[in-house]
Amino acid sequence: MRPLTEEETRVMFEKIAKYIGENLQLLVDRPDGTYCFRLHNDRVYYVSEKILKLAANISGDKLVSLGTCFGKFTKTHKFRLHITALDYLAPYAKYKVWIKPGAEQSFLYGNHVLKSGLGRITENTCQYQGVVVYSMADVPLTRPPWRSCLPWESTGMVGR
Repeated sequence: MRPLTEEETRVMFEKIAKYIGENLQLLVDRPDGTYCFRLHNDRVYYVSEKILKLAANISGDKLVSLGTCFGKFTKTHKFRLHITALDYLAPYAKYKVWIKPGAEQSFLYGNHVLKSGLGRITENTCQYQGVVVYSMADVPLTRPPWRSCLPWESTGMVGR
């Protein structure tokens, strides 16, 4: 397990900044301690420094994971967020979309959401902006790549 290089850190922070913007600093400097990002087998883990020091005694080939997996780097060195990062991204999300209960189950099975299935959207959500999708009960569901939905009719496809 090693620290991220400058290039890896830049790529990862650019991806996370699409969803939480300038709140990125709040992930590292938390009131309950200092957290950091570490790379292990092309996966980025979010772990507290206290736990990281305790895990220093374990050899790298025996270590399976440590902390929360935030995402992974692909073979082309692009960063892909994992669903496990959602609990940390959702409280700081700049743009949010709420889905009605009728469209929620269909969305979770991988189908598109029609505009009629949207409950509400945060204001000033731009086209192709990273959003966090919530149920109407404010439970974060996922963070998909999103498309513009404002000028479409009620049966238009919004995103998947």
